[in-house]
Amino acid sequence: MTAADTVANRTFLKAYGRAAQAPSAPLFALMVINAGGAAAFALTLTLVLTGKAALPALVGLVALVGLVAALGVRALAGWAAARVSARHALRVKARMRREALAVVLGRGRGDEASIGEATGAVVDEIEAIDGYYSRFQPAALEARIGPLLIAAAVALASPISAAILLATLVPFAAIMALAGGAAAGEATRQFEALARLSGHFVDRVRALPVILAFQAEAAETAIVAVAAEEVSNRTLGVLRIAFISSAALEFFAALAVAMVAVYCGFSLLGLLPFKVPETLDFRRAFFALALAPEFYAPLRSLAAAYHEKQLGEAAAARLRPLLADVSPSPSPSPVKAIAAPGPQEVRLRNMGLRFGDLRIGPIDAVAPRGALTAIVGPTGSGKSSVLSAILGLTPLDTGSVEMGDLRLADTGGFAALAAWSGQAPAFLPGTIIDNLMAAGPDVTSKAALDMAGRVGLSTALQRRAGGGDTLLDERGSGLSGGERRRLALARALLKPVPLLLLDEPTADLDAEAEAEIIALIRALAGDRTVIVATHSEALAAAADHVVRLA
Repeated sequence: MTAADTVANRTFLKAYGRAAQAPSAPLFALMVINAGGAAAFALTLTLVLTGKAALPALVGLVALVGLVAALGVRALAGWAAARVSARHALRVKARMRREALAVVLGRGRGDEASIGEATGAVVDEIEAIDGYYSRFQPAALEARIGPLLIAAAVALASPISAAILLATLVPFAAIMALAGGAAAGEATRQFEALARLSGHFVDRVRALPVILAFQAEAAETAIVAVAAEEVSNRTLGVLRIAFISSAALEFFAALAVAMVAVYCGFSLLGLLPFKVPETLDFRRAFFALALAPEFYAPLRSLAAAYHEKQLGEAAAARLRPLLADVSPSPSPSPVKAIAAPGPQEVRLRNMGLRFGDLRIGPIDAVAPRGALTAIVGPTGSGKSSVLSAILGLTPLDTGSVEMGDLRLADTGGFAALAAWSGQAPAFLPGTIIDNLMAAGPDVTSKAALDMAGRVGLSTALQRRAGGGDTLLDERGSGLSGGERRRLALARALLKPVPLLLLDEPTADLDAEAEAEIIALIRALAGDRTVIVATHSEALAAAADHVVRLA
């Protein structure tokens, strides 16, 4: 990771932190209270233990109450700071997950990134950022102000002791900077390995029927094992760096306390080999020594949370490209603001699509309003991609798509104005009737059954004991290929919209069934604009307009 990448990642995290109203002022106040509580505890302890005579019972009770109160203030301040930070982290994650999920669900066809890796980013990377906001940022703020506040309190009793504490920060900061750079690289590699494992696992689960059909379980298991081993090795690398940084912290913390103790002891005994511009008594020396361990307490918290910083920045490096196109500008105007209801002319102007090295187009075509337009061409010529582009599911490389007075670029997609039936229809887990009624909120069960009859599903329903209440899974298991296409076509026809897009609606049908479906589509063409992608010469011959792709 380059220095520019590191700066970009931190800027990215800070921007989301500010957008979620970072609680800097409350945290600062709570940390001042915490440092004040530490000083009050040390002062009370000093007064109790350095008294000239045994304390009376009442004074001893007051001192005990003071000690407990100081500890209570510190505990309450720490709890409040943790709660404020956790709420801030929750707001950041919710905002980030909302935007990332919109990007993942809006992925176009032909995207190179694995759906498993993209989904992993929404879950794993965003969750990894929690510690950055809830633990590291508060610890970093406390590490900047906490030692200075403690050093200032120590300086009231012994300026030399305060200077000794501050001097030990210089080598400690250098070592932590070196360890932090190494940890950043290890954390980034760990996330890359985890993303590969997540993506591979999700994609192989989706393709599990194919893997089982070709008996490739052993090969895929071996690949997953290699990916898991890589994650394990990367995790151990991150932990090694974390242990090194923790050891450095403990060394300098112990060194600082030891140096203050040696200085205070030699000063009280008059054994210092050099003159110092202060004269310590036992009470002042004890107060300085009692506060010395508190000097490194914020830095211990920072070291414990430093791993969260590396995880957060590594996650930001993967999230930045995903959220790079998220725009704060207002959403496009809704497509339902169409001037005149009813069928609309669809125009493709110099439309080009790109899928890696494969380019489709440019295409110039018009689908007349209220007519049946057939898109024909050899396999791979881009028929399905053209329909997907009209819906807005595939980004345009060049040109534009227009429907009536609306442009695709201005609306973000015509999905709200279109019904779609694809080659591999997906279904809701539920009954056949449920899937048909999903076409719209106003579709009744009677209308659904009537449409099922019109597309030739009556016989299929009668053969099944459950009829329309037959349960389906998302693949439509239990229906033949032709029945699945008829069901998807019936659902599309039930949606009351001016544009109907059909991808191979007559595939898997015999000649008689194909003729019935063609007649039905022809009958609907007057009420809506119908565009079909097909290899069927019979369907192309029945169309009012034909667009041929090379």
